[in-house]
Amino acid sequence: MIQIFDIKNIFFTIWGYPMSHLEFWATLTGGYAVWLSAKENVWSWIIGLINVVLAAIMFYQIQLYPDMFLQGFFFVTNVIGFWLWKFPKESEANQKHELKITRLTQKNAFLLIFGGLVATFLMGTFSKNLHEFFPKIFSLPSAFPYMDSFTTVMSIVATFMLMKKKVEAWWMWLAIDLISTYMYFVKDVKLYSVLYAVFCVIATFGAIEWTRKYRKG
Repeated sequence: MIQIFDIKNIFFTIWGYPMSHLEFWATLTGGYAVWLSAKENVWSWIIGLINVVLAAIMFYQIQLYPDMFLQGFFFVTNVIGFWLWKFPKESEANQKHELKITRLTQKNAFLLIFGGLVATFLMGTFSKNLHEFFPKIFSLPSAFPYMDSFTTVMSIVATFMLMKKKVEAWWMWLAIDLISTYMYFVKDVKLYSVLYAVFCVIATFGAIEWTRKYRKG
């Protein structure tokens, strides 16, 4: 059973690319969770719990350490996100008695982006030196420390926006997904790279769909 969580344990080979059990199931659960989010389905958070556990194991094995740390945050926010969407305050509820879609103020949008960029620099510098700080745990240097840190930090920002059902969350996810598609392709987890390319499409759909619902509401 433990071998299923080894990135070297191959599930099948497609077009010459060896697909591990770990990458396959992480990809499948991740894609389904994001699609449900774009459809404003509250159960996206529950599927997301499964995805973050699988993704954390995978990222550790391919030395994307900031992404690995991010999954711990995602685990907590998936639980909180489910609660916020399912049981909102009466003043924040839509006709289905779930959290309604809103938008960020310009001030809050600026503060989130500026703070995210500062945090990206700090995390990137730390990640760059992880293998020197903790050589017994991180035997190899971090791959793409600043790029990976940007997607990590901004994923946190986007998740908070998604938890509060802000339309802008989907535009943030689109930027994150574009960078992640490139990064995972280079790190040779190609199905996960394809998944993030699909996420780009879903993020665009989510932005359009949530904007429509916001205006209608």
